[in-house]
Amino acid sequence: MEKEKKRNKKAVCIMSGGMDSTLSAYIMQNEGYEIIAVHFNYDQRTQTKELECFENICESLHVEQKYVLDLDFFKQLGASALTDKNIEVPTNGVEEGVPVTYVPFRNGIFLSMAAAIAEKEGAQVISIGVVEEDSSGYPDCREAYIQAMQKAINLGTKEETNITIKMPLVHLKKSQIVQEALRLHVPLELTWSCYKNEEKACGVCDSCRLRLNGFEKAGIPDPILYE
Repeated sequence: MEKEKKRNKKAVCIMSGGMDSTLSAYIMQNEGYEIIAVHFNYDQRTQTKELECFENICESLHVEQKYVLDLDFFKQLGASALTDKNIEVPTNGVEEGVPVTYVPFRNGIFLSMAAAIAEKEGAQVISIGVVEEDSSGYPDCREAYIQAMQKAINLGTKEETNITIKMPLVHLKKSQIVQEALRLHVPLELTWSCYKNEEKACGVCDSCRLRLNGFEKAGIPDPILYE
């Protein structure tokens, strides 16, 4: 009976192929959840690489159920350097306010779609790898916002549906994320963070800078290739 109960404990994990969402999925698995992996192709610059990473990470996690969802909405919307090739990805490390790499309400849309999957699959948890304290300053990565989305999701689903959105990394620094990933034997060499490139990471975009800084402070070399 206990084994049956554990097998039915499910977490819908939003997974970009990046370090943060990958670690979040590993934490969920370590807590005994069956992983339902969800990945979004939204015409982002590194879409092909991110999907490749997602597939490899799913294999590493022995994921049996996964969703790869294609969204053309964000390309039509534009307004972000990740989805509009006419907007340059910043590489000088100096940017005030919300960065141009912010994709409008991306996490809200992702969480809404993940909620539909969670309700259909009978999952108790949605996992998302948002980081508030040591992040790029995206408004949809804030803990208060995710908590508000959880309330909205449970108000807008069936009475018997009760979903918790877990954000295990929200208060961690990047160096702590690296250390925790190593502790859980997360294959960081399979992850990708660069906003610009798909072959070798640029090392100078905001996401690369945060990642490299995390590895440096953790005293560990980053296993992926850089230009």
